[in-house]
Amino acid sequence: MKTGRKILMPYLTGGISPNWTDYLPALVAAGADAIEVGIPFSDPTLDGVTIQEASNVALARGTTPLSVLNALKETTVDVPIIVSTYANLAVRKGFCAQLKDTGVDGLIVPDLPLEEVPAIEQSGIELALLVSPATPADRAREIAAQSQGFVYAVSSMSTTGERDHLPASAIELATRLKGTTDLPILIGFGISQPAHAAEAARVADGVIVGAAIMRRVLDGAGPAEVGEYVATLRAALD
Repeated sequence: MKTGRKILMPYLTGGISPNWTDYLPALVAAGADAIEVGIPFSDPTLDGVTIQEASNVALARGTTPLSVLNALKETTVDVPIIVSTYANLAVRKGFCAQLKDTGVDGLIVPDLPLEEVPAIEQSGIELALLVSPATPADRAREIAAQSQGFVYAVSSMSTTGERDHLPASAIELATRLKGTTDLPILIGFGISQPAHAAEAARVADGVIVGAAIMRRVLDGAGPAEVGEYVATLRAALD
């Protein structure tokens, strides 16, 4: 995933509202280079309060993995769509085939053991793996070597959520990873303000922004309002 500029990947919880796919073109218009669509999950391990709340709202609406994929299949945007979920769904027989049939470009699975990576890769779906500040150097190199599309650099040892500053560990991790792979390094977890995005992009190849977007959606912001916020991130990266 190389764009010639710093990469901006907003996150959206699938099924969060009846018109949730209307947010996708708004994100693209605001400068998104790719969009992460999360399949709502009832028992997350890395998602913080905001994404958990978004998942609960979506699940209460009757959202299922299939309903998210069907909605994506009917929606066309001209940037890659990266689906995120957890391992017990990702390794289910037929799931990756469904992703490919939907036209999804990539997959993020935060709790997928490296030993399960070959099964995903054989499906033709690009799998992006996560590295945290606590990941040992040799393990980080192995994760980067098996990632496809990009490497997801977790900014700090915490769950997802908005922060008032970018942790120093984010910059340290991105710097370390840049020496292990030619893939883009994207920093996620806690990117909440344009200044965070600009700081992260001095070292990394881009950012992933989730909780700050979903907090606005949960508070009632429509596609245009969310797009205005995402445009501030785009301007900071540029």
